[in-house]
Amino acid sequence: MIKNVNKVVARGWCLLGALLCIAMMAVALLLQYVGELDPCPLCIFQRVAVIATFVVLLPGIFHNPKRWGGVIYGLLGLLTSGAGIALAARHLYLQSLPPGAAPSCGPGLDYMLEVMPLQSVVQEVLHGSGECAEIHGVWLGITLPGWTMMGFVVLALISLLLVTSSISRMRRKPSKRLL
Repeated sequence: MIKNVNKVVARGWCLLGALLCIAMMAVALLLQYVGELDPCPLCIFQRVAVIATFVVLLPGIFHNPKRWGGVIYGLLGLLTSGAGIALAARHLYLQSLPPGAAPSCGPGLDYMLEVMPLQSVVQEVLHGSGECAEIHGVWLGITLPGWTMMGFVVLALISLLLVTSSISRMRRKPSKRLL
């Protein structure tokens, strides 16, 4: 099985990761516009991490990098999906707090972006607010940030497999490849 995983070229891993990013954004937009669940500031930052991962992996589909290119795409994918994991973990932490211990609701993200510098907005959002601590969607006993974290973990694994398959490809002679 490991040999087959290493036969997948960089283009295949990038395509798989990009498709997962598209699926994650599709679910987020469906929940927002069909399910009428407005995203909190941390949800929006998680969407930014999904889009950043997509932007990192998309060129790899068309470029099909050889040698170090796959390693670079994979490491950048690990960086962006790791940021998403951290954001989702923070969101899950805020949701785990007892009702009285959660921070109070602050101003909306639009307002903060208008009146505050970007660094202050990021710090304020990461600090969390009451709306980030509210649980609005649970499916199979897992909250939406939990599902998002699982998506980011899969994206991180795809990026890691991209790195390892690129490194193993550099170390061996050319062979039959998948995708």
